[in-house]
Amino acid sequence: MPRTICLAFTGASGMPYGLRLLESLLAAGCRVQLLYSQVAQVVARQEMALELPSRASEAQAVLRERYAALPGELVVYGREEWFAPVASGSNPPEAMVVCPCTMGTLASIAQGLASNLIERAADVVIKEGRKLILVPRETPFSAIHLENMLRLARAGAVILPPNPGFYHHPVKVEDLVDFVVARILDQLAVPHALMQRWGREAE
Repeated sequence: MPRTICLAFTGASGMPYGLRLLESLLAAGCRVQLLYSQVAQVVARQEMALELPSRASEAQAVLRERYAALPGELVVYGREEWFAPVASGSNPPEAMVVCPCTMGTLASIAQGLASNLIERAADVVIKEGRKLILVPRETPFSAIHLENMLRLARAGAVILPPNPGFYHHPVKVEDLVDFVVARILDQLAVPHALMQRWGREAE
């Protein structure tokens, strides 16, 4: 049975991380429930020249074609689609990743708000004891940001800023993206071969 992962794109810079993560999850055989904010559409256009339609059904068709995903492998839900499975603790995903994650979204989740489906899905994942991974793309962090992250970490969330390492000798931007995505996949226990692991000689 394929694992079900909820993935949310919000309006922070870092859409290459989110799209590469989506691609990797699908390649690993996961079932992905995708959510995205209105500002994420702007970021996708700006950073990736990708037009994410406002209608979830249209975005679903675009992304399924882009990644050759079958109907059951990728499902996209609208921001106010309250009958989506991720909105209820009776049918939560195994894990959720918000990548990239704005400070506004992080703050709303930290305060237990649920004004849209992304926030509600994160709230469900926390209360049901599932893994929530937040990838905040911001710098520097203010004291407010850090306090919100600490609150979430104490609630069991994983705070995973997209800070790439350089010991794997990256030669292109994609190598840096893969480093961060590999760390996210490791947290999800999803197998991958995005980069050579530390201490392991090349075969």
